[in-house]
Amino acid sequence: MDYFIIFITSVTGLYFHGWLYVRIKRWMDRDLALSLAGQDEARRAYMLERLAEARTLGVRRRDLAQWLERAAAEYSVP
Repeated sequence: MDYFIIFITSVTGLYFHGWLYVRIKRWMDRDLALSLAGQDEARRAYMLERLAEARTLGVRRRDLAQWLERAAAEYSVP
C-alpha cells in the first residue's frame, strides 16, 4: 500500500508539473503576441488570431517570434 501511495503521488506531481510547463509556455506565447500588438484592441485581436494560426500551422517555438513579427508588420488598419 505504501508503494501505491508513493506511485500515485509521484505520477500526480509529474502530471501537474507537465501541465504547469505547458500553461507557462502558452502564457509566454500569448504575452509575446500581445506585446507586439501594443494597446490597439483590433491589433491585439489580430495578433491573437495569428498566434492561433501559428499553432495550427505547427510553427516551432524558436521561429515563433519572427513569425509573429512578420504578422505584426503585415497588419493593416481596417
